[in-house]
Amino acid sequence: MSFVSGFVAIIGRPNAGKSTLMNCILKQKIAIATPKAQTTRNNIRGILTEEDAQIIFVDTPGIHKPQHQLGEEMVKEAWSALSGVDVVYYLVDVTKEIGSGDEYILNQLEGKHLPVILVLNKIDLLTKEELILFLDQFQNRFDFKAIVPVSALKADNVDHLVEITKQYLTDTIQYYPEGQVCDYPEQFIMAEIIREKILLNTRDEIPHSVAIVIERIISKKTKTIIQAMIMVERDSQKGIIIGKQGAMLKRIGTQARKELELIIGTKVYLELFVRVEKDWRNRKAKLLQLGYIQTEIDDE
Repeated sequence: MSFVSGFVAIIGRPNAGKSTLMNCILKQKIAIATPKAQTTRNNIRGILTEEDAQIIFVDTPGIHKPQHQLGEEMVKEAWSALSGVDVVYYLVDVTKEIGSGDEYILNQLEGKHLPVILVLNKIDLLTKEELILFLDQFQNRFDFKAIVPVSALKADNVDHLVEITKQYLTDTIQYYPEGQVCDYPEQFIMAEIIREKILLNTRDEIPHSVAIVIERIISKKTKTIIQAMIMVERDSQKGIIIGKQGAMLKRIGTQARKELELIIGTKVYLELFVRVEKDWRNRKAKLLQLGYIQTEIDDE
């Protein structure tokens, strides 16, 4: 049996289900996923190793029209994922109308000369007739190597998508050891889990104005102490995160702690603090510190 390997970038508009698809393929949670747009802020690699293949999937931020410096960096991050990959999944939410954002993405893909697979997600929400009508809108817009309808949430047709992908992989190197499913540090996933719980419990501008910094980890045999700072942009946001008599912060902490205990395998003591960093999303030095910019800068 021949062995193939390679890299697959998953791109699309915000909230198309990119993180849910990668989690589904890997059969475990690697990237946080919420109903909020722009949940993913960094390119995240998930590794699938099977007997005949190793595929490294790169989950990317949703491609959108940026409203601040953070948004610009997220879009740059998404497009940077196409450098060095073998295949692109263009993931589309079939419940949303095709718009200028789709046209922009397809125009950008034209010049990349990479095999692109159109993945139609959330097919469980449409009838077969509605899906055919939706598909007709894409048929002649791009030279897709394959068009695969899936439901990432229900795992429908996802295995078939993986099998099709293997046809376009030409490497034979096993890049990661068997059993490794991601390649980012433990602190990153800790911060992402806390941020996910904030996204799930808050609304309006709060989810997009939050960043998490893991300030200290103390690991002992039977327990792990995690101190994390929640960064917001305004005093009013700090008040919302803390909640009446600290109720919201306690809820967020409890939900995050339970999930962290499953991942780490010890009892977790999670200490959360909230700090205001005014307009942090437009400050390049702060974005660099938080890991949203990968290159050094001279000043703010």
